[in-house]
Amino acid sequence: MTIRFSRRHLLSLIPGSALAGCGFQPVYMPTATGKPGPAERELAAIDVGVIADRPGQLLRQALQQRLGNDAGERRKYDLKVAFWVSGEGIGIGPDNLASRVRLVGHANWTLSALDTARTPLANGSTRASDGVNVFTAQYFAQDMANEAATRRIATAVADQVALQLALHFRKQAEGSG
Repeated sequence: MTIRFSRRHLLSLIPGSALAGCGFQPVYMPTATGKPGPAERELAAIDVGVIADRPGQLLRQALQQRLGNDAGERRKYDLKVAFWVSGEGIGIGPDNLASRVRLVGHANWTLSALDTARTPLANGSTRASDGVNVFTAQYFAQDMANEAATRRIATAVADQVALQLALHFRKQAEGSG
């Protein structure tokens, strides 16, 4: 039996082999024994503090999902996040009313150890944006559109914060290993 590879198939193998040769490893890579890697273990040990207002609640839920807080790990870290969403009109009609609003979510975070001194370990900031159309006649539709955009922003910010934290823990593990 002969196996034939097309040129496209062979070319698709080159980037993967090039990355493997330069030491590329996934951030959430498990250990050789198949157990969770350092980033995944440490993320599960983070306690996400309460974040004010509805956008903060959405961000906290998204962070808890990404960090795996229900994995049964003993808490070693505390994550404090300041999160706010601002908006600006970007589509202005002839009557000077906004027809489209750009929403931008900003988050500043600090990771601290759960020791008596609450030693700060890492901090960072991130932002994400989205937009909504303004419905002048339908308040309920506008409210739903704002909620959906805020949820998308919170999800994007949570992805970025979780990745920043995972990279921090990955660097810590490489430095001590």
